[in-house]
Amino acid sequence: MKVRLVQYLVFFLKGMGMGAANVIPGVSGGTVALITGIFERIINAIKSFNFTALSLLFKWKIKELLAYVDFYFLLSVGIGMIVSIISFARVLKFLFATYPVFIWAFFFGLIVASIFYVGRTIGKWNFSVILIFLIGAAIAVWISFMNPATQNDSFLYLFVCGIVAICSMILPGLSGSFVLMLMGNYELVMIDAVTQGNFMVLLPVALGGIVGIIALSHVLSWVYNKFKDQTIALLTGFILGSLSILWPWKHEIFSTNTVGELILKEGNPIVQGYKLILPDAFTTEVIIAIVLAVLGFGVIALMEKYAGMQKEV
Repeated sequence: MKVRLVQYLVFFLKGMGMGAANVIPGVSGGTVALITGIFERIINAIKSFNFTALSLLFKWKIKELLAYVDFYFLLSVGIGMIVSIISFARVLKFLFATYPVFIWAFFFGLIVASIFYVGRTIGKWNFSVILIFLIGAAIAVWISFMNPATQNDSFLYLFVCGIVAICSMILPGLSGSFVLMLMGNYELVMIDAVTQGNFMVLLPVALGGIVGIIALSHVLSWVYNKFKDQTIALLTGFILGSLSILWPWKHEIFSTNTVGELILKEGNPIVQGYKLILPDAFTTEVIIAIVLAVLGFGVIALMEKYAGMQKEV
């Protein structure tokens, strides 16, 4: 009994590591799962939610069902993730409000490193892979400059955010938080809703996550295994084209009505997009931001190094 409790405590701590990673754009919870040796078990547990599990449920064979879906393992990891996400989100909320340039710089370094390490896993660069890479980059650039994503708290959009974000965790190297950032709802979901306990936002995201991970995990797994290089190329291009979203120096563009007045929501102006700028001078702030960007790159480099060591074991 004590051995099992220790095992579940270890799974809880590994879940906390995944939760912290999922809050930070550019850091993949799947990579942390790989490093800690539970990635394959998580995927197998997710795939076990099938007709056999449904049959056990209808027959009310609860003990067999819990064993079949590896319930206590998933519960331990899941609780660890939730605790970590709530705790870490509060820290990021303070940092975003106090040191926005530094946080964006750190995230920028994370994403640059992700482009390198995710793209490096492409086995063969042929015409189709290069074409899909360029298409992914072009789509991301269009989203970034032509139609910038803004916060959207409608139930349906949050539901879709949940589906896309949770499914991105299945693909190694892709960050669910980064996907939320591209969709304009990162701060709304991962920072504000989590720290404030806003279930009007969290509920549709959670529902989308449940639907996405059960209904689409098999499809994503098949696509990834069947067209691995093309899938990674698309993701790499998409991330590369989206770098401007994370540029540390930018001015907020607020929504206005037809007469030029700011449109407010709960007393605050609505951010429509960002105007990218260059720093005025090589100040101390710029130096610190550059150092943090390099540090962010180093974090991913270290994670990838240990992930590679884990594969060799």
